[in-house]
Amino acid sequence: MSGLAQGAKYRGSIHDFPNFDPSQDAEALYTAMKGIGSDKEAILELITSRSNRQRQEITQSYKSLYGKDLIADLKYELMGKFERLIVGLMRPLAYCDAKEIKDALSGIGTDEKCLIEILASRTNEQIHQLVAAYKDAYERDLEADIIGDTSGHFQKMLVVLLQGTREEDDVVSEDLVQQDAQDLYEAGELKWGTDEAQFVYILGNRSKQHLRLVFDEYLKNTGKPIEASIRAELSGDFEKLMLAVVKCIRSTPEYFAERLFKAMKGLGTRDNTLIRIMVSRSELDMLDIREIFRTKYEKSLYSMIKNDTSGEYKKALLKLCGGDDDAAGQFFPEAAQVAYQMWELSAVGRVELNGTVRPANDFNPDADAKALRKAMKGLGTDEDTIIDIITHRSNAQRQQLRQTFKSHFGRDLMADLKSELSGDLARLILGLMLPPDHYDAKQLKKAMEGAGTDEKTLIEILATRTNAEIQAINEAYKEDYHKSLEDALSSDTSGHFRRILISLATGNRDEGGEDREKAREDAKVAAEILEIADTSSSGDKTSLETRFMTILCTRSYPHLRRVFQEFIKMTNYDVEHVIKKEMSGDVKDAFVAIVQSVKNKPLFFADKLYKSMKGAGTDEKTLTRIMVSRSEIDLLNIRREFIEKYDKSLNEVIEGDTSGDFMKALLAICGGQD
Repeated sequence: MSGLAQGAKYRGSIHDFPNFDPSQDAEALYTAMKGIGSDKEAILELITSRSNRQRQEITQSYKSLYGKDLIADLKYELMGKFERLIVGLMRPLAYCDAKEIKDALSGIGTDEKCLIEILASRTNEQIHQLVAAYKDAYERDLEADIIGDTSGHFQKMLVVLLQGTREEDDVVSEDLVQQDAQDLYEAGELKWGTDEAQFVYILGNRSKQHLRLVFDEYLKNTGKPIEASIRAELSGDFEKLMLAVVKCIRSTPEYFAERLFKAMKGLGTRDNTLIRIMVSRSELDMLDIREIFRTKYEKSLYSMIKNDTSGEYKKALLKLCGGDDDAAGQFFPEAAQVAYQMWELSAVGRVELNGTVRPANDFNPDADAKALRKAMKGLGTDEDTIIDIITHRSNAQRQQLRQTFKSHFGRDLMADLKSELSGDLARLILGLMLPPDHYDAKQLKKAMEGAGTDEKTLIEILATRTNAEIQAINEAYKEDYHKSLEDALSSDTSGHFRRILISLATGNRDEGGEDREKAREDAKVAAEILEIADTSSSGDKTSLETRFMTILCTRSYPHLRRVFQEFIKMTNYDVEHVIKKEMSGDVKDAFVAIVQSVKNKPLFFADKLYKSMKGAGTDEKTLTRIMVSRSEIDLLNIRREFIEKYDKSLNEVIEGDTSGDFMKALLAICGGQD
C-alpha cells in the first residue's frame, strides 16, 4: 500500500491480506489458469483481495516457480474489460499510469481526457514515479512524447504539471494570496484577450493550500468563482485541463467521484475511465470517493456499478469499491468531519446573489408602450419585439410600462398581451408582467385549484421565500382572491403537511445569526425525531415532531446551517439523507426542500430546472415559474450551480429542450451562455 503522511488515516478500500503467502497465491493462480478454460472467480477473488505490493510479490513468485510471466498468462486467459481490469491491478500504480498515457498518445488522435485526469490529479511524488516508469517501460521520454502529440497552452500546462514541482509548503503568505488572486483577475476578466501564461504559472505551481485561499479571495473580490472565469476566458482542452486542476485543488476525491458518475450515467459505460479510476484510487482515497459520491448523487457508488456492469467484471469492480453505502445517509466518521469543516467554510463564504434581468439603462416607457402597441396592432403579432422589450426590463419598469400603456391608449397591456399571445410564451410573458408577489400568489392559487393539489409548487414557493416576500404574497393573495392564504392552505391540505405550510406561510422566520448552544439543542431534537440519537428524550413523539417543524420553519438560515453542522458532529449523519430515509410523502418533500434551500438555494433551483427538462417531455410550468421568479434575484448564481453540477450550461439545455418564441424568451431571461 502507498505510504501515508504521518498521522494520516488510510482511506483505501484494499488492504494487505493477512497471513500472506506469495508462493501459495502464485500456485493458486497457476491452478486457476491450467487446462481448458480458467477459473475466473478464483482469479478475481485472489487478486482483488491483495494489495498492490503483495501482487508484485506474487508476480515474482510466479516467475520463480513456473518460469512464466503472470501478466502475460492473465492476458492470454482473460478477455475484454475484465482482462483490462485484472491486468491493471497487477501493475504498480506508476506503470499503470504510464500504460494509460502511452495508450492515450498512441494511434490516431489523442485521448486528452485521460491525460487531463492523470496529470491534474497526481502528487509530485506520483508524477516523478510516472515519468521514471514511462522511461523504464517504453525507453522514451514522456515530456517529449506529450510535446509531440499536443499543442498550445494545453501542451504548456501539461508540461508544467509533468515537472512535479508544485509547492508543498503549508505556510501561506496572505500578501501572495491577494497578489495571485489579483493577477488572475487581471489576466482574465480585466484584460482584452487572456494572459494564459499567468493561469499556467499560478495554477501549475502554487501549493494546494495556497490556491484554496486564492480561490476564496478571488470569489470575495469578483463575486464569481474561479471556475466561472476559466469557462469564460479559456476554451477547448486547455479550459478542461484548468477546470480539472481547480477541482483537484479543491478536492481530489470529489473530482474522481464526478468522473465515476459521468462514466456510468446515461446510455453506455466509459469502461476505460471506470477501470482506470477504480484501479488507481483503490489504495489511496476510495472511501472518500464513495462518501462524496453518495452525498453528491444520492446513490452509492456500489449500487451504480452493480446496475451498470455485469459478470466477473462487475464482481471485481465491486470488490475494489469495498462496500455499499446505501444504508441510508450514514457518513464514515472521517468524512463526516470533512463535511463538518465544509459547512464551516460555507458559513464563512457568502456569495453575492445576482439576477440576470436588470433595469434597462435607457428606459423610455413612452417609446416602449408605442412599440408594444405597434407589435400587437393589426393582423399578426410581432413576438420578437414583445420578447425583446419585456425580457430586457426590470419588473419595476414593466409596472411603469403598464401604466404608461393605459395612459396613452386607454387599454390594459396585460389583456392585450393575453389576447395576442398563446401557450407557453403567453404564460411566460404574462408572468413577467405581474409583480413578483402577485405572481407567486397566482402560482399558489393555481396549485390549489381544481381536482388535486400541486404540492410540489406549494413547497417550492413557501420553502424558499424570505419573510418579506412571504408577507407580500399574503397581502397579494388577499387582494386578488379575497381570501387569506392561510385559509386556502387549511382547506386544501391536511395533517402535518398543512401545519408545515401554514408555519412557512406566516413569514415569521428568525432573521438573526446563530446561537451555538441553541443549535446543539436543536440538533439533538432533530436526532431524536429522526431516531438516531444515543439517548432518548423524555418528550413524546408528537411534541418532538412539533419542535422539529418549529426548528426548520422558524429558525434563521445561519442558525440552521449551524444546526446541520452540529447534527453531523453529533451523529455522523447528514440531516437531509436521514429525512429522506425516515420520512415519506409531502412532509418529507417539504423538509428536504427547506434543508436544501438553507444549504444552497441557487443549487436547489438548479436541480429543479434540470429535472424540469431532463428525459422525455418538459415540465414547462416549473421551468417558467423558476425563470420568472428568480430572474432578478439569483438566476446568475443558479446558472453557475447548474453548469458546475451538470457540466452543461442552463442556456444549452434550454436550447436543446424548448423551441420557437418560448425558447427565445427563456434564453433572453437566462442572460447568456456560461
